Amino acid sequence: MAFTGWPVEAIEFFERLEDDNTKAFWNEQKHVYEDAVKAPMVALLADLEKRFGEGKVFRPYRDVRFSKDKTPYKTNIAARMAGGPYISLSADGFGVGTGYYMMAKDQLASFRAAVDDDTTGRQLERTIVKVTGAGIDVTSHDAVKTAPRGYSADHPRIELLRMKGCIAWQEWEIGAWLDTAEAKDRIVDFMGSTKPLVKWLDTNVGPSELEGGWG
Repeated sequence: MAFTGWPVEAIEFFERLEDDNTKAFWNEQKHVYEDAVKAPMVALLADLEKRFGEGKVFRPYRDVRFSKDKTPYKTNIAARMAGGPYISLSADGFGVGTGYYMMAKDQLASFRAAVDDDTTGRQLERTIVKVTGAGIDVTSHDAVKTAPRGYSADHPRIELLRMKGCIAWQEWEIGAWLDTAEAKDRIVDFMGSTKPLVKWLDTNVGPSELEGGWG
């Protein structure tokens, strides 16, 4: 089945789930999740597989073991493709991301060394200007509060050095466009615009060599 978008029922499902995040609601409305939410995501991943590799839809269940919030279900559907894009849909918007979300210790050391170096550091700055100029955010899931050990607080790229990851992210408001195949085109455009950033990260950071490291 080719991807043709998400129907309005998908957004309504998440709006209702936000109000009634219970097992009873989930069991009663699971058919809506399967047909209106998950099936279009599976179709989207299949359509994009030749470009970005195999995709995986994340489980809808939350890990509540270490969380004060014990609601059992995620209020979004998310997927990741082997070739880069992370895709998310919720009642709040449709988002796409790529990059190095959470760097392992060895990756973070390589990232900071490359940011510190004038040649590669300035190259990253220029790349970020280009990517953000396309309306895409370049950010980090977390950052150290002060300068990392071994680096000066007045370093010209201190904000980059403080980052614990480096990702590109773009999100769009829900609209009638979502009920068409346009989401696929937006992902392709996003990945094209962020290619220089991913290339810089792959070249200067690369996969982790630590057991259990990301990359």
